[in-house]
Amino acid sequence: MSKKLYVGNLPWSASEEEVRNAFEAYGEIISINLISDRETGRPRGFGFVEMDNQGAEEAIKNLDGADFGGRNLKVNEAKPRPERGPRY
Repeated sequence: MSKKLYVGNLPWSASEEEVRNAFEAYGEIISINLISDRETGRPRGFGFVEMDNQGAEEAIKNLDGADFGGRNLKVNEAKPRPERGPRY
């Protein structure tokens, strides 16, 4: 079983490799998705890491509030995205 983690307050310069290095110390990483702005392509400063349950719990415990590139990370279990109505 796996959990998806929300990772916020990332420095805009953060790469997938840097995020992987920070999280893989706590368990097996299944996927990493760093979010970029649709229009500009620039990083939005957050992303998602999917990892095994035990590793996810350890990552939350150890990385929430930790310094990462001069910023304090926000790490918690991702919540499902709310349903959005049609766009007009």
